[in-house]
Amino acid sequence: MLPIFYSDHFLEHDTGPYHPENPGRLRAIVNALENAPFAHKLEWRSPTPIDAHANRLFSAIHAVHPSRYVEAVKALSLSGGGHIDPDTVVSSKTYDVALLAVSAWLDGVDAAVENHRPAFVVCRPPGHHAEAQRGMGFCIFSNAAIAATYALTKETIHRVAILDWDVHHGNGTQAIVETNPHIAYCSLHQSPFYPGTGDASETGKFNNVLNCPMPAGSQLSDYQPVFEERILPFLTTFAPDVLIVSAGYDAVRADPLASMSLQPTDFGVLATYCLQVTPAIAFGLEGGYDHTAISESVVATLEACLTA
Repeated sequence: MLPIFYSDHFLEHDTGPYHPENPGRLRAIVNALENAPFAHKLEWRSPTPIDAHANRLFSAIHAVHPSRYVEAVKALSLSGGGHIDPDTVVSSKTYDVALLAVSAWLDGVDAAVENHRPAFVVCRPPGHHAEAQRGMGFCIFSNAAIAATYALTKETIHRVAILDWDVHHGNGTQAIVETNPHIAYCSLHQSPFYPGTGDASETGKFNNVLNCPMPAGSQLSDYQPVFEERILPFLTTFAPDVLIVSAGYDAVRADPLASMSLQPTDFGVLATYCLQVTPAIAFGLEGGYDHTAISESVVATLEACLTA
């Protein structure tokens, strides 16, 4: 059985009627998974409630974000909401939903480590653009960086790798983890593109960062040599005890916010590459804004995990 961490509470982060990062993304994914041929092989789990393991949750968050930023998000949410930046919305329930999203990512890491098998976190808001002291790009808390830092608190975990296949570079994740020699960060992303970071020359303090900028229009035949010649050697040499995947699905041709040309089924190929690094993988949802494409892409990812 493959664990899926999901809660209807993730739908309560209200970004407004025309925002691309909206609850419909998750509804589409859940519907597709419930109707997938392998649905009987999925184990739906609720994330650990915020109050049930608060010490774990807040210790993990504060290891990445200063308390003044966390409290600022809380205050904005309690006041009824507002904008962190023009694209990043906080509603009255965003703070609690963002906390639950972090909890789900931690649960995903726990499951991947304990079972040495993949787990998938279907949640929002996403996180890879969130920097230590500010949210941006639809992101509130830096979910992947928090999850990686948390994983290192486990006795059996000495090295953690993050692979970010979202079409945008995870500037927040990289900025947080690049000074930690026990965490490797790898991203392939459309370039030049938002947020303007992720140049190949950015290699981290310990050569623990690998950025693979990709031109607009790239398709699977362009991604495969990058994985085979650069990403897999980088990750296998680092030899992580667990792999965290910032699983964004906005590099598909149908996505309205980007200009890449992957097909949903191609993510099954990318997931298969990940399994060559380690079966202990925590996938967590990032971007992807065409509802049909994101749901089909998640299905392809999980199908690859279940048939490997």
